[in-house]
Order: sequence, then structure tokens, then C-alpha cells
Amino acid sequence: MSGVSSSEDEVSGQLVRCQRRADGVAVVTLDNPKVNALSLAVLTRLGEVASDLTTNPPGAVVITGGERLFAAGADISEFGGTAEAERIGRGFHSALDAVAAIPRFVIAAVSGYALGGGCELALACDYRIAADKAVFGQPEVLLGIIPGGGGTQRLSRVVGASRAKELMITGRQVTSEEALRIGLADEVVPNDSLLERAMALASSVATGAVLAHAAIKRAVDEGLSTSLAEGLLLERRLFTDVFTTDDSQTGVKSFLEKGPGKATFSGR
Repeated sequence: MSGVSSSEDEVSGQLVRCQRRADGVAVVTLDNPKVNALSLAVLTRLGEVASDLTTNPPGAVVITGGERLFAAGADISEFGGTAEAERIGRGFHSALDAVAAIPRFVIAAVSGYALGGGCELALACDYRIAADKAVFGQPEVLLGIIPGGGGTQRLSRVVGASRAKELMITGRQVTSEEALRIGLADEVVPNDSLLERAMALASSVATGAVLAHAAIKRAVDEGLSTSLAEGLLLERRLFTDVFTTDDSQTGVKSFLEKGPGKATFSGR
């Protein structure tokens, strides 16, 4: 941002903060005390932040919350009848779809509880690093309802249909160790190392070939929603398109002259 002299820029906003760091990483922090409930106001703000990160992408994104609660889920005080349910479901889908659409590697750094909508937010990210004390779950059934923020679809794609059904039908909570075992978490680290590890991973990819990152995300995400043949066709088209980027020319030239892993990419 113009007019900022510090090494890190921060866009302050009530409920959700977005900090764009000098190393190319954007850190999105949920800040809705006391339990980081995903109210409609929080979801609106989260969608705005995600849209900005799509329009003006950083190198990578880390999404985190509080130490005790990543996000407790929907704000139950906003629940009511079918009209309220429609608004809440639409709000969740709009915000979390926007997070999933960010054309960069998005890492969820999960400390404490990620329940209901909080778990769904983590699932909308590309990669989940959990603190050793993190707890995941989709406990909506205990209220007599079902997940409405993408959980029935994203959870089943991550852990498989039968395991997802068991977790959602029992409503039980999952420790970080089990989450790692079933693929709900991708890494588990000590709680005091969580942000350090998430930032290290994010900064390591932020200086990479970010247009290729975007193409990889699109190929995987859209491919999972279609047939193998259509997914392969999409991959071939994106593979061809990425050769129009400056980064592809830089990467190939660097490999031929210096070997692998030595290229400095411009993100163009």
C-alpha cells in the first residue's frame, strides 16, 4: 500500500484483520471475541477480505484465529426459522467459496477448537496445519441440524464419504492426532510453533511461481468436480497456458543453465 513505510502493511477491520507482509504473505486473522463465532457480519467481512486477496493476490495466505478457538462455528443467536437458515447458509457459502477461490496457496493455522463453521473454514483452505491441542468437528447434528457451510461436501472430499458421514452423524470431536491420521489435518506441530511453521511454509512458496500455483489449484479443484477425462482436458489447457508466463521462461532457462531449484520468479 502506498504511504506505508513499515515492512509490514496491515488492513485493520472489525472482526477480521488482514496483514500483508513484506515477504509476500497475507495473514488473515479472525477476531470476534469471545469465541470467534462466524456471524453474518464476520462472514461478510471474511468474504470482502478474500475478494481483495483474489483481485490483488499476495504470494501466499495464512488464515488463523485465537489461541483457544480457531473458530467456534456459526453464531447460534442468529438462528431462527427457514428464512434465517437461508441467509446463514448463503452467507457461509459466499464467504467460504471466496476463500477457496483465492488463487494462491491458502494455509489454515488451527489452534484450539475448529468446530462447525470453523471446521468448514479450515476445509475451504488448501492446507491445514494443526496445533497439537487443536480439535476439529462438525457437531451440527447435536442441534438437530446439518452442516450448512460446505461441510457435507468438502469434508467428504478430504476424508472420504464413510468417515465424513460418521463424523457428521455422531457429531463427535476429533483430536489433532486423529485429524492427521484421517487426513483432516496435514501437519501437527506444538502449539507454540504453529504460526512459525505456517509462516515458514507460506513464505517459502510466496516467492515461487505463483501463476503456476493458481493453475495447479484450479486444475485440482475443478478437476475434482468433473470426470477424469474432463479434468485431464483442463490440465492440458492450463499446462499450455502457463507457458505464456514470464515465470515459465525464467524457470526453464534457469534449469538448463543452473539446474533445478535456482530460479528467481517475478510472478508474471
